[in-house]
Amino acid sequence: MPTPSKPALTIGLVLDTSLDPEDGVQQYVVAMGEWLRGQGHDVHYLVGETTRRQLPNLHSLSRNVSVKFNGNRTTIPLPTSRKKLRAVLAEHDFDVLHVQVPHSPFMAQRLVLAASPRTVVIGTFHVLPYGWASRRGNRLLGSWLKPSLKRFDRMLSVSSAAAAFARTSFGIETTVLPNVIDCQRFHDAKPLTEYQDAKLTILFLGRLVPRKGCLVLLRAVAQLITRQDLPEFRVVICGKGPLLARLRQFTTQNKLTGIVEFKGFVSEADKPRYYASADVAVFPSCGGESFGIVLIEAMASGRAVVLAGDNPGYTSVMKPRPDLLFAAKNADNLAKKLAYYLQNRAARQKMQAWSARYARQFDVAVVGNQLLDIYHQALRKRRQA
Repeated sequence: MPTPSKPALTIGLVLDTSLDPEDGVQQYVVAMGEWLRGQGHDVHYLVGETTRRQLPNLHSLSRNVSVKFNGNRTTIPLPTSRKKLRAVLAEHDFDVLHVQVPHSPFMAQRLVLAASPRTVVIGTFHVLPYGWASRRGNRLLGSWLKPSLKRFDRMLSVSSAAAAFARTSFGIETTVLPNVIDCQRFHDAKPLTEYQDAKLTILFLGRLVPRKGCLVLLRAVAQLITRQDLPEFRVVICGKGPLLARLRQFTTQNKLTGIVEFKGFVSEADKPRYYASADVAVFPSCGGESFGIVLIEAMASGRAVVLAGDNPGYTSVMKPRPDLLFAAKNADNLAKKLAYYLQNRAARQKMQAWSARYARQFDVAVVGNQLLDIYHQALRKRRQA
């Protein structure tokens, strides 16, 4: 509960897109929101069109349309009624609006510009564009958002990669405050019964789209099956997407069907048990990652060596252990690292223990308390002014 020196706040977490998906930014908003609520704060979710997510104080403020961005599908809001936004602001008298950035000129910008002068506005950059079209589009968006950007009291980024994007595309300096997970939930998860045998388990968890790199992993595995010096292992692929048919075809053509399992989409509830079942978790993404929350989730289990593609977002997370990075799109490089950790039990145990310790700094309680300090500092400054 809030201490007398830090009273309960009314906080609006603002996200233009839908809160229904379970992508990184949605996970951040929900994890942080529910932790803040647990500390006694009055938390509201001010979001784009959301129909499936069930949370207290969820305000679905716009109609959204689907678009392709950064190699994935997402949604953006259609122009939202200013009257509707002003009514929400008047009813709840927010101390803080915390906006997930870049935001839309059609919803969040209108909300920010209508906010009371007493309301603190905080932003967090989550995006690292993938491809020239996304980068160019965000530069144009930065010009469109200038009216609301002037109203922000403090700007944050989830990683140094996101901070570099904020600087180059928006001309904004930010403070890095990382993405969050509930470490305990992953650490306490039990391995799935079907994987509690003598075989080692290599895990991929992510969307089956080209930039996530699952095909790179399968190409590396195709090299490993020719070796006689490796222990018996399996590869578990969790995820869905347009690349599935090609991945299945590659598996058949390269005689990997006895090794590779396609598990389909894995829910947030089941995800910790898959991480707990892995000896090595591989995330071969080649770009478009602002942070890499999946890396921290896998680390928090304390059971998996985490190998990551060398892209800016993942590199920022793996900075203390660059030896766990491999050249993105380079199956030979990945095959060598996989072979090393499959062969070397002591090396696996050392990295598993390090990962569990390292992940603790990203726990929602650790980062949440830092975020609350930022809220209160900004409130004091704004209200003294």
